[in-house]
Amino acid sequence: MLLVAGAGWLYLRLNGDITTFGEDGLSHDRPAAGGGTNVLVIGSDSRAGGNRRLGGGEGDVGRSDTAFLLHVHGDGRHALAVSFPRDALVEIPPCRLPDGRWTPRQPAAMFNSAFTVGRTAGGNPACTQNTVERLTGLRVDHTVVVDFAGFATLTTAVGGVPVCLPQDIYEGDLDPHRGARGRLVFPRGPQTVSGQRALDYVRLRHGLGDGSDIGRIKRQQAFTAALIKKVRARGMNPSALLPLARAATAAMTVDPGLGSADRLLAFALSMKDVDLHNTKFLTLPWRYQGARVAVVHPDADRLWTELRADRPVDGAAARPGAADEGKAGLPAPAPQAPPSTGGVGIAVYNGTTVPGLAAHAAAELRAAGFHVTRTDTAAAQQHTATVIAYGAGQQAPARTVARYFPGAVLQQAAAPGVTLIIGRDYADGPALGAGAPADRPAGAARSAADDPCSDLSYG
Repeated sequence: MLLVAGAGWLYLRLNGDITTFGEDGLSHDRPAAGGGTNVLVIGSDSRAGGNRRLGGGEGDVGRSDTAFLLHVHGDGRHALAVSFPRDALVEIPPCRLPDGRWTPRQPAAMFNSAFTVGRTAGGNPACTQNTVERLTGLRVDHTVVVDFAGFATLTTAVGGVPVCLPQDIYEGDLDPHRGARGRLVFPRGPQTVSGQRALDYVRLRHGLGDGSDIGRIKRQQAFTAALIKKVRARGMNPSALLPLARAATAAMTVDPGLGSADRLLAFALSMKDVDLHNTKFLTLPWRYQGARVAVVHPDADRLWTELRADRPVDGAAARPGAADEGKAGLPAPAPQAPPSTGGVGIAVYNGTTVPGLAAHAAAELRAAGFHVTRTDTAAAQQHTATVIAYGAGQQAPARTVARYFPGAVLQQAAAPGVTLIIGRDYADGPALGAGAPADRPAGAARSAADDPCSDLSYG
């Protein structure tokens, strides 16, 4: 009787902790249901409530710090999480404001701005869900919002999460406005984090790679993979999951379809047969567009087509007992010969005050088959136009580079090789848009079984 009473009290406590958002903000023109289950997970960085002490965003307005769509295949043996870059330019469909009015369509807005529509502390999960459904053509079955305070509590409840850093991280990397390096916060290599330190890890951008959100996504995927591995090690059964459920329910705002303890527990148990190798993470196919991120087509379209058909992205049918055919990746487009640069190295310099442009352009050039010898900041940072300087006899490779930078100025120089100085036109316009654009496919996926120290930054 005591056990039954205790279980009943815990169940009621869990139900009392669950917060739901209304469905009246969902689009009236939603995609049809498909195979498998799609769950949209949003991380909010609002400073409202207990988030303030943990370093949320500015003010009480809820903003989406991270977001991914988890597709659990109908066979119950495969799952794929697709991350959305927060700076990706997407169409935000009409969304409902707190007063009941609907906003006009926004054809080219940053992905994370959908969550701020209405500027409320709880954010606008329905608007982000509408945006994901419009972008993917997939019906989102459930949406979950996790705030900073809840995330910190959850990482503590599992006893910490193993992570890895490719280099030492200092206070100045967590807060570039400090103006000083500060003390060591994370030493290089493997370690276990929880609470505030776990938050610092998943929010870290600066000091690693090109300091972009793309690199942060890689670390967030590695963190989520490690968290799943930790939960599975504790056991995928009600007795092991219930203590975590108490931390999770206090951390989340969910749609009404997940608005009870038994529904949340049933969903968690539905993934018990998805092993770590078949739990995979992928980033929406992307390329840089100036200081923003553009969605790459048709790569993204192929990804959504595969998921709508409930097929793993390696093309194998999702069925009980289906063999995992190695690293998940989209079907590769027909190979193209890399551009000929005559073996000449290209030095890339940022001639603007927009951070990271040299690394962005260099990465795109490498993806297109060019040999980049260095990236750096130009002596002058007031360049309005991109300049391609070339040494004697190297006009042909310079013209090849110019195909990727419409409007760039070609100049002969005394120095050997080819030098690319990025101008403001690159920051404001499409990246590598002419000739043969260096679009970035989705590439190989990370699995929850991968080495937590691998592929942790970009640029």
